[in-house]
Amino acid sequence: MRRVRLDLTVNGRPVTVEAPGQWTLLELLRDGLDLPGTREGCGEGSCGACTVLVDGRLTRACLALAVRMAGASVLTIEGVARDGQLDRVQEAFVRHGAIQCGFCTPGLVLTTRALLAERPDPTDAEIREYLSGNFCRCGGYTLILDAVRALAGRRKEH
Repeated sequence: MRRVRLDLTVNGRPVTVEAPGQWTLLELLRDGLDLPGTREGCGEGSCGACTVLVDGRLTRACLALAVRMAGASVLTIEGVARDGQLDRVQEAFVRHGAIQCGFCTPGLVLTTRALLAERPDPTDAEIREYLSGNFCRCGGYTLILDAVRALAGRRKEH
């Protein structure tokens, strides 16, 4: 099994790691860097549980090859909170009960951050479209939408 050396930035910190050449970014994060917050759901890029930000872009870690991450900046759920304080997206999810079992939450939080960076005041249709690649097995979509609406400073649209 061929191993490769990777230099990248993870959650704002430079990292050098050796990993098997066939590893996905998900395996690198979970098994190589002990960052278990990125979840494996479907392993096919459909459920959104493994969503991270790579150079600011939403990325399905189960589909991305680790070797392609050389020089990249990766943000996982472990890097969202700062100095022990939840960020505003995490706080909104907690406040609105949008965390339920928590399995999908890391991917949804990172997807919401990307949405709000791109569209600070999204419509309901834009929120639904942006979050459509993230599945919540608990069915808490109404609470998730409420949290995102609150972040956008809007009330429920009818």
